[in-house]
This record gives sequence, C-alpha cells and structure tokens, in this order.
Amino acid sequence: MGRIPDSCLPPRDLWPEYIVPDEFADTPMELNLADSLLDRHVREGRGENIAIRFMDRTISYAQLQQAVNRFGNALKSLGVEPQDRVGIRLVNSPQAIITIFAIEKIGAIPVPTSPLWSTGEITFVANNAEMKLFVVNAPLMGPMEGAKPAFQFGTRVIVIGGVPEEVRARGDLVFEDLLEKGAPELEATMLQAHDIGIILYTSGTTGMPKGCVHFVRPSLIEARMVNKYVYKLQPGDILGGAAPVSFAAGFGTFSLLPFEGGAGVSLIPRFSPPDMMDLVQKHGITVLTGLPTAYRALMKYPPFKEYDLSSVRLYTSGGDALGAETLKAWENLTGKPIWEGLGGTEMLHLVTSNTMNASPVPNSIGKPLPGVQVRVIDTAGKNCRPREVGSMLLKGPSGTLYWKPYEDGERLLQSQARGVRKGWNQMGDAVYEDEEGNIFFVSREDDMIKSAGYRIGPAEVESAIARHPRVADVGVVGVPDPEKGQITKAVIVMKPGEEGSEAFAEELKEFLRDHIAIYKLPRIVEFVDSLPRTPTGKLLRRKLKN
Repeated sequence: MGRIPDSCLPPRDLWPEYIVPDEFADTPMELNLADSLLDRHVREGRGENIAIRFMDRTISYAQLQQAVNRFGNALKSLGVEPQDRVGIRLVNSPQAIITIFAIEKIGAIPVPTSPLWSTGEITFVANNAEMKLFVVNAPLMGPMEGAKPAFQFGTRVIVIGGVPEEVRARGDLVFEDLLEKGAPELEATMLQAHDIGIILYTSGTTGMPKGCVHFVRPSLIEARMVNKYVYKLQPGDILGGAAPVSFAAGFGTFSLLPFEGGAGVSLIPRFSPPDMMDLVQKHGITVLTGLPTAYRALMKYPPFKEYDLSSVRLYTSGGDALGAETLKAWENLTGKPIWEGLGGTEMLHLVTSNTMNASPVPNSIGKPLPGVQVRVIDTAGKNCRPREVGSMLLKGPSGTLYWKPYEDGERLLQSQARGVRKGWNQMGDAVYEDEEGNIFFVSREDDMIKSAGYRIGPAEVESAIARHPRVADVGVVGVPDPEKGQITKAVIVMKPGEEGSEAFAEELKEFLRDHIAIYKLPRIVEFVDSLPRTPTGKLLRRKLKN
C-alpha cells in the first residue's frame, strides 16, 4: 500500500471536523469505492440492471464491472499502485465511468481535470499531483502535447479514440488496446477510511488550481447522504444531465450518486437543448439535473412542448442562482418544480437542498441536509440574526483539505487556515437564513459588491434585470470607484432583434426601481453578444470586471 507523505496534507490542527451522522455509521472503515458502488450491486443480483445509457448503447452493471476489471488490470500492468494519482481529461462517456471505477478499484486516486485548462494548467496539476498516468480523449489532446515535455514524474498518457497508429507513434498508449488485453477478473483493493479516494482541483479562478482531498469513507458517506435526501435514486431510475465528470459537480453527480442507489446514468458529451430533450424520451430519464442556464435554454427551445417529459419525477439545480422567475416558469411549463441546492468542490457535493422542504422556497438554496451543520456569522464571528447577511460556516461528512499546502511559498497552507475555522469549513459564500432555517445565497464573498457602505449581491441584481422582456442574459459585477469604493456594472446580452443603447440603459434603470433598492442600480451598463461561461453554463464573473 502506497503511503501519502505527511507533507502532502495540512497539519492536523487545520483539518476540518468530519461529521458522521448516526444513520451512516455502518459505513465500513475498510472499503473500496468501486466495490461499494459497482461490485456490490452485481453481488446482490442486480448485474443485469442498467448502469449506463449512452447514445444507442445500454450497458449493464455486469458489463460495466467486466470493463472496469479489464482496465484496472491494465493500469496495474503499467505500474499503478494504491494511492498513485491518475489524471482524467475526459468528456462524459462510458469510457469515462470505466476509467474512474478502474482507478478506484485498484486503490489509486482519480484526479479529474478541466477540458478547458491550458497547457500551463495541465502541466501544473500533473506535476502537483505527481500523476503516474493521464487518461485523455483524443480531441482534448491539443494542450496536452505542449504539456507532456514538462511532466516531471514520467507521466504517461493513455488516449481514448483517435487513430491508434498515430497515438502509438507519439509514444502514447491506446485505451482500446489496454481494455482488450486486460483480464476480466479483478479483486478490489481495500483502503482504510482516511486513505485518499479522490483529489478534485478547483477551477483556478484566483491562481493555479487547488487540489481538494477527499478520503474514501467520507466520500461514500457524502454520496449516501445526498442520494437519500435529495436524489432518492434506486434501481430503475435513470439520472440525466450534462455536468462534465471532469468537474467536481459532474464527478459526484455521475460517478458516485447513481451507483450508490443502484440506478443508471444517461450520459451526454455536451449540452444542447435538442440532444437533452431527445435523451429524456429515449433513455427514460427519471431525474434531470442541470444549471439554471440549462433550464432557461430548454424553455427557449421552440419544440419544448412537443416532448414527453412524463418519465421525469425530479428536477434539480445548483451552481448558480435559479431565481424565482425561472422556478415559476418551469413549473408552469412542466407541472413540476426545480429543487435547488448548494455544494462545493471542498465539500465534494451538496450540503443544502430545497428537498428538505415540502415545496421549494423561491430564491432559497434550501436547508442543510441531515448530517450537515450550518452557521451564518458576521465579521466578528458572532451568529447573524435572521435575514442578516453573513459568511456561511459548514460541518459535514467531508470538508476543506488542500493537497500539498507547503509548496509555492505555503500558498495553500494560508488558504487552509482561512478555509477552516476551529473545525468549521468557510468556503467564502455570503448567505442569510430566514426564520424557518432556509438559506439564501447572496454571492461569493469575493464577488460581493461593496458600494458606499452597502453590500450588494450580484445575483439579486441579475435576477431583477433578467425580468426585463428585452434582456436575454446578464452578468453583474462590482468595479472600482474612487468615491464609493465600488459601483455596480451590468453586462447585458439583448434578445434577438433588440438593440442595446444608452436610451435602453436609462429605461432599464427606471424599470429596476420597482424591483431593487436604488443603491443597487447599475451605474454602468455594457452590451455584449455573449457572456463568458464554463461548459456547464456557470458565469465567469471575473472576466466581466475587465
């Protein structure tokens, strides 16, 4: 068993407090994620159940297990040992799920990486994680070629797809060759509760990406908790959505949750309204999850009402503010609400959800899941009054634990000290809580606009602007101002056929006076053709500040 050096983790006094709810105390202290999420279902007689639906293919749990065993044996033949790190740069596909489970089954650590990362970011993460191997889709190899010469730990690349002869000629390995040669039987390598199960890197919005460590037992407990109280997936369910498995949200949603419940997953490489609507019908999706931008795009798709959505029992959302307008519009169209929640890379997955209520509370991210504790504190560290905006503190099954905190001038050791306060996780979210315990997300604290003594949440201003019938999309940020400190700037995409102008900007401000306080009105209005967003549709506000 490979041992992770102490220098790869923060000192114990900076660790978060891990909470294990009594109902999940039976989670084994010795376990393997692939065994718990995949092999268990085959052992218990569910081998023929649907595990993956992809395009026209259907893959059973037994078929998935055999492919995982083959690739796991191939990884072992290449020298991958327990607790070695294996990078993945993959789009949603059966090969992605096979790769993740194969890495986990041999006790190694999957390290998802963003398909958007540049050569420099790929190089940094490959070296920071000391990757033994890197599994990559052929179309995503461009920046990898520039990164490979700078790999410091002999990282080899396995390519999925592409022309095998060309892959071999470059000195890389062919995924399909390895899968074919691997033996179909493989015993899972059991790990201890606090062996590492996953390293998730943040998106790198404030410098190079940060590696977030998640141990195996807390990862399984988090999956059990979220599935029980939010998704409620079980055999026969099909979970659909477009969040990439290379991002934290997609990794948890599509490689942990459905398999915890013995359900199937419908995979789509890239979101588009027609493809998603087709898959809901074709794959019989019963739970659909997506960012608010995805739901808004679906509602704008002209043939939307022609599709049969009767298979879907649950819609969920997170990542960005859903807004009361979107919630109401979706429910009017489908007869079912969207259940919003909040999660984070440092916490692995969801920590709050509106499913804790009988019906969604508009604009709320819901209540803490059972097993998660939440406090909202002011700048002095005291608990806020109801509806007073403060910083959210969390305790749950997982928590903030940064990888290699002593490197780069102890950059992440400082982040660890800021991110954990006396055992509580402080992820940098500004929120408030109402009298019933519902939590309302205001802003990332870094995005909070501080203008002339007022604190303004950009999401609230965005929601108000989006109500204007001529506005298609909007992002709001604070920009420096010599007198007020910051002023509010709105960046707007007009609907087709509409034109942005100074006259419209003045019209918009008058419109907003009926919806938000005067001090929140945008002082600068800029018009653009499109807003910068991640592949999942999350707004990149930092790019609007330029």
